[in-house]
Amino acid sequence: MSLLVVGLSHRSAPVSVLERASLTADAQLKLLQDTVAAEPATEAAVLATCNRIELYADVDKFHAGVAELSTLLAQHSGVGLEELTPHLYVHYEDRAVHHFFSVACGLDSMVVGEGQILGQIKDSLARAQDSHTAGRLLNDLFQQALRVGKRAHSETGIDRAGQSLVTFGLEQLAAGADVQTWVRGKKALVIGAGSMSSLAAATLARAGVAEIVVANRTFERAERLARILTEGDDTDVLARAVPMDAVPDELTRADVAVSCTGATGLVLTADAVATTVEGRTGAPVAEVGTDPSAPSAAAPAAGTDAAPETPLPGAGADENCPLDLSSVPTGFSVMGEAAVAGMDAATLEQHGAWAAGGTAVDRPREAGRAGAEADAELITALAATAASVGRIPERRRPEPVAEAPRPEPLLFLLDLAMPRDIDAAAHRLAGVRLVDIESLADASADAPMAADVDMVRRIVADEVAAFGAAQRAAHITPTVVALRSMAAGVVAGEIARLEGRLPGLDDKHRAEITQTVKRVVDKLLHAPTVRVKQLAAEPGGAGYADALRTLFDLDPETVASVSRAENSTEKNRGPA
Repeated sequence: MSLLVVGLSHRSAPVSVLERASLTADAQLKLLQDTVAAEPATEAAVLATCNRIELYADVDKFHAGVAELSTLLAQHSGVGLEELTPHLYVHYEDRAVHHFFSVACGLDSMVVGEGQILGQIKDSLARAQDSHTAGRLLNDLFQQALRVGKRAHSETGIDRAGQSLVTFGLEQLAAGADVQTWVRGKKALVIGAGSMSSLAAATLARAGVAEIVVANRTFERAERLARILTEGDDTDVLARAVPMDAVPDELTRADVAVSCTGATGLVLTADAVATTVEGRTGAPVAEVGTDPSAPSAAAPAAGTDAAPETPLPGAGADENCPLDLSSVPTGFSVMGEAAVAGMDAATLEQHGAWAAGGTAVDRPREAGRAGAEADAELITALAATAASVGRIPERRRPEPVAEAPRPEPLLFLLDLAMPRDIDAAAHRLAGVRLVDIESLADASADAPMAADVDMVRRIVADEVAAFGAAQRAAHITPTVVALRSMAAGVVAGEIARLEGRLPGLDDKHRAEITQTVKRVVDKLLHAPTVRVKQLAAEPGGAGYADALRTLFDLDPETVASVSRAENSTEKNRGPA
């Protein structure tokens, strides 16, 4: 097995890079074709989701394979290789299998434990099978990954470790409120009719929205999804389909909008979102943190005087202060006997006396007394001053002006597309709450891990070992098949020679003799072939195939032809 995976995900790359590197369906197909056409690779499959792009291949050379797959990813994603390389990760052989099984179980997802990845893996396998780029290795790998993922979800509580991306996104929109309570009675607009949009629509319907409007470029798909929602037994939501050009009008009536399309450009611009909110409020939409009606911070409002700075206690103005406080960039304070900000004790005592309403003190050090000893006396005196007047006031830079509180949202937007469907500038619009892939990544970074995650990791480790053993055993299968084929040829030749020597041999005796010779050969070969498969399944067992070929003087081309025939059968197999 020479499985190689090169990819990038939300764990290795910022959303901005993932967004630019996303692949359309046509680009994925072309990438598959170009990968198997490249010299190091014989099989290829692409796993492309909203937060990962991975290229899997069976390669005969590791370094050449890494270089070729990285170059192909850069070419087809449109992101330069120099920019893409720092965000790429590489896994090889057993590490690649471990990574893929972890992905299938949801351990590597943005929201741990989400199950949607299994559908995406199945789609990736079907795409590779349809394009005839998946051979024995990738067929086995992807189908086993699907079984491992299902096992993890059925045998553990990994689902409790996280939710689907849709559910997690809705929780972020609800800002801590119960999703079903928050969403009940709202009108929802779902843009797109693919797998993610369908999941979002079904989740909203089960949560209790009053109405769902589905918009899609292919109107028939929107109609189909709306019909499924309306006829569902577990919901009674009112659902209808609209063409894509109706989105601006429908947005004015929606409370929640979820978008996940395959569009390469924006579906909803910030201006369109602002127009929607303005239509509801009747007032221009300001960006959060700005107030067009407020006076400039750089100058007082017309007709008013600037408010004087609050003087320090015990002093009418700063000009009598003996210190140049403007030279202290971060302010200072004195608590008890602690002197900070790098000022010596004498200087601090001067300020303490002045702040307490006294006069500046100039206490030169006595000749002959050590500096540290003098400082200790002065600090003691300063501590006494602080005890009588309280904390010596601080002179600090003006604190930043607090932002005006954000108004309650009128429109909730969930963008699950990659690249994004909704302009990120909508984040700054008052009256709008936008949750997208980037904010979901931030929110899930510190999500708690359930104890079941450890159980899933053990399942993954066991399954990786079993898969490796099966692949190593399968590696020797063409050699065993060639050995048995050679033995069958030897039996046929000896029976033919016997017929030449005994021309009067009847059919009954010929059949009996033939069967006897075959049984002898099978018994002689049974124990060695079974044992060699067991040995080959162990780590480091790849050399047993070579030993078998050498011992029985098998033709390497015969073995290779058996392997090619098996691989060709796998590549031509239809979707699972």
